[in-house]
Amino acid sequence: MPTASVWQKSSYCAEGNACVNIASAPDGTVLLRESDNPAVVLTATTEELRHLILRLRPNPSEL
Repeated sequence: MPTASVWQKSSYCAEGNACVNIASAPDGTVLLRESDNPAVVLTATTEELRHLILRLRPNPSEL
């Protein structure tokens, strides 16, 4: 599995442990994890992440 050098916390995260973290791997993939369970890491290409965000946003035309 690719490793991340720097994890960033979501700007939508309030204080606490239930936050989404994102990082870029050396191979160009995007890594996602939840701060409550950092051992579980999801890997996606930038295009896959873009499609996920488009599906989750209430108004996809804003992207």
